[in-house]
Amino acid sequence: MKSVLSAAVLALVTTAAMASDDAARYWPNWRGPEMTGVSRTANPPVSWSESKNIKWKIEIPGSGHASPIIWKDRVYVLTAIKKEGNVPMAVLHDEDSPAIGQSLASMQPESGRRPRGGRRGRGGRGGRGRDAPKDSYQFDVIAINRADGSIAWQKTVRESVPHEGIHPDSTQASNSPVTDGEHIYAHFGSRGLHCLDMDGNVEWSAEFGQMKTRNSFGEGSSPALHGDTIVVNWDHEGDSFIVALDKKSGAEKWRKPRDEPTSWSTPLIVESDGKAQVVVNASKFIRAYDLETGDVVWKCGGMTMNAIPSPVASHGVVIVMSGFRGAALVAIRYKGAKGDITDSDRIMWSHDKETPYVPSPLLYDKYLYFTKNTKALLTCFDASTGKQAYTQQRLDGIDGIYSSPVGAKGRVYLAGRDGTTLVFKNGAEFEVLATNELDDGFDASPALAGDEIYLRGRKSLYCIAE
Repeated sequence: MKSVLSAAVLALVTTAAMASDDAARYWPNWRGPEMTGVSRTANPPVSWSESKNIKWKIEIPGSGHASPIIWKDRVYVLTAIKKEGNVPMAVLHDEDSPAIGQSLASMQPESGRRPRGGRRGRGGRGGRGRDAPKDSYQFDVIAINRADGSIAWQKTVRESVPHEGIHPDSTQASNSPVTDGEHIYAHFGSRGLHCLDMDGNVEWSAEFGQMKTRNSFGEGSSPALHGDTIVVNWDHEGDSFIVALDKKSGAEKWRKPRDEPTSWSTPLIVESDGKAQVVVNASKFIRAYDLETGDVVWKCGGMTMNAIPSPVASHGVVIVMSGFRGAALVAIRYKGAKGDITDSDRIMWSHDKETPYVPSPLLYDKYLYFTKNTKALLTCFDASTGKQAYTQQRLDGIDGIYSSPVGAKGRVYLAGRDGTTLVFKNGAEFEVLATNELDDGFDASPALAGDEIYLRGRKSLYCIAE
């Protein structure tokens, strides 16, 4: 019996180690395997153009700011496809697949968006979102073969008329998916969270109601996955909450109310003294929840309204920031923290200038990078000491940023809304390695795996490799 148990334990440990290794090799979720924006294994090209180092480029139907995720030989994207007229259905996938295809003629970008993605220019327009759409949308998950850009399968998980409009720069599919290598978890916000197997079959779906976002700006928080638990944050202009579900069945493990207005930040799950905590950025408080029970472990004030950037963490320190009508950054020693730690000695260092509105920061080794609001102005800090390396470094060639920076092989990649991606060295000195221009414009964040970088534009998905 002991030998049987030992073999079982060894098998579990080996399986977990293999899963961890795979996660490090690919890009399984928003902000990558470490949730910092960094890949330790990728080595993408430094330079490219429409005629150089493009392995393939395919048009993505509909629209979506959901960033791609990568697992093994496939890349996965979410999109919202506006249906117009009675265009016949056409299968885009293998006939044995259960997925639902669409005629390319019926796949139109959202009303009011420019047909050409590039050169949109500066960071967002102000004001309110549009009125609620009158047309129906298909909410699709698309699996794409990394080898050649062909569609492996395409699945419609929901079809409905959205209840609320969106900001002119937003989309109806801005939440990024996540995978554990066995399932894809596709979150379409008010259109539900859907668990699909790797062949595109829906195994379960969970509905959370209809979100009412501030000024109808749209939705965008992505789910967070840890072990057997998937977490969704639901901050809006109604009864906000955070909910944890069993990833295998979709059953709720716990749900906790939140006294917060709309936020768009994705939760970050960290380990503290052998227990997992869910750190959520929001306007009133940054809160850390016990992943097992949902109880608040600690909280910290100080953020601005419209919290969007996702937290990053390393070596027991979590860094949280926001930048709407103000600027706020706090570096928190979260291990052992309890209760309200606002203005306590748990704050290792802080900063109140040049923080981002939309993009999330990049934490690459000891260096922390973030942009000012949505402008092409970059600040770099030594994250361990709070010492500033440089600030408001102008990013020549870029005009407006929604995408978050990523890093690999000692390089930082930052994509602009106008189609330009800047590549520069990771370090205390700012040194540009390449300025790369493409015909599309980028609001989604890049994904890295192997020798490739994937850029999702407003029209196309690029696979860039030498």
